[in-house]
Amino acid sequence: MANIDFLDKSPPEFPAVNLALKDPDGLLAVGGDLNPEWLTEAYNKGIFPWFNSDEQEILWWSPSERAIIYPGEMHVSGSLRKVLRKKLFSVSFDESFDQVIDNCSIRNEKSEATWITGRMKTAYKQMHSIGIAHSVEVKLNEKLVGGLYGVSLGKMFFGESMFSRVSNASKIALYFLQERLVDWKFNLIDCQIMNPHLKSLGAINMPREHFVDLVEKNSIITTQKGNWTSLD
Repeated sequence: MANIDFLDKSPPEFPAVNLALKDPDGLLAVGGDLNPEWLTEAYNKGIFPWFNSDEQEILWWSPSERAIIYPGEMHVSGSLRKVLRKKLFSVSFDESFDQVIDNCSIRNEKSEATWITGRMKTAYKQMHSIGIAHSVEVKLNEKLVGGLYGVSLGKMFFGESMFSRVSNASKIALYFLQERLVDWKFNLIDCQIMNPHLKSLGAINMPREHFVDLVEKNSIITTQKGNWTSLD
């Protein structure tokens, strides 16, 4: 693969993000590891892993634009507000992380592939075990029907994936996540790559240079590790 750095297993060391390819947009490096040291270093530099198979080398990305949502600025439609007022769903944090990531990894009807491979699930479950990765669970009649997971570092939440088995469930997860992050004075929710669904929820694109600058400033803020189940 031309003009792409191949990374050794240790220590975690990434090239400058401005060296990322324009086509495909943001591809920066290949190889390395998915342990917590590597993943934390990546997020603190505005980089994330994304690949399609456990047989494939790890691909690291830093796209030219980053989809983000400022906590408190999620777009809540009138129909979603009606659903929230009915209080049909229960919402929890970090109670079923493994179930959430397993549900996020299930292939949907529109795609035969999923980027949440076995290695990725193992890596983020390990991140959860040390209090850095977190989940939001949405239940209906005590059954898990939606949720999301991601990584919390400093005052930024790096969203990874969400799922919904009934209408609005993933939106409800994001709504309650942003409400908690507002209370905790978080600065940003990283959504990685824009799509129509994220745009409808209020996500905007931020140039990579601005995003990386914010991430680097965020990296010096102490991360509050631990389970979010009982935190206020």
